[in-house]
Amino acid sequence: MSSPSLRAEQAGQQAAAPRSRKGAQTRARLLEAAKAEFETAGFLDARISDIAERAGLSHGSFYHYFDSKEQIFREVADQQEALLTAPAEDDEPPAQTEYDRILQANRRYLERYRDNGKIMGVIEEVSRYDDYVNDARTKRQKHFAERAEQSIRRLQHDGAADPELDPEIAAVALGSMVARFAELWLVEEWNRYDFDRAAEQVTRLWANAIGLKRTAKPRRRQV
Repeated sequence: MSSPSLRAEQAGQQAAAPRSRKGAQTRARLLEAAKAEFETAGFLDARISDIAERAGLSHGSFYHYFDSKEQIFREVADQQEALLTAPAEDDEPPAQTEYDRILQANRRYLERYRDNGKIMGVIEEVSRYDDYVNDARTKRQKHFAERAEQSIRRLQHDGAADPELDPEIAAVALGSMVARFAELWLVEEWNRYDFDRAAEQVTRLWANAIGLKRTAKPRRRQV
């Protein structure tokens, strides 16, 4: 799927947003149908005609909104990456300790990954040979690494984490641990772990790795 002219191709693939409400709804329907088709058939075996049929459209109508199977897959992948990195919901209860805060973040990531496990498996596979999808995946990992690094630095400043730890290296290592664990568990199905126990164990490993003091209270957000 990749080529020397990939960047130019990708830029040309960004179709203009539909001008009408109906057009936007039709485009969204195609994306939803494409996600379902890729989950069922995988990327290589998915066909544009099947995506269009799932969406209740003609084969030709597909090309009014997307140039290719590659383009619509990349947009589906972008949607999933955005979902994984989205902030917490407004109704998420406040964490009572720093350990609870990390547990909430890990649970949120694992829940979203689990709920979209089929398409995440296809995305992980395609990322191995498609530069665009791999870049989106890398941005997701960097997003979590940067956020974890900020958290570790803050905890070190507050005296709640190991001061000799390199926060940048630790953040990359711990983020990779959670991401790879999610793939092995929820995509490759290495084992059927209880969700609550898995989330707690991953968080325990994270907390032990940074020397987190379990009684540390989270900082209050600045209003």
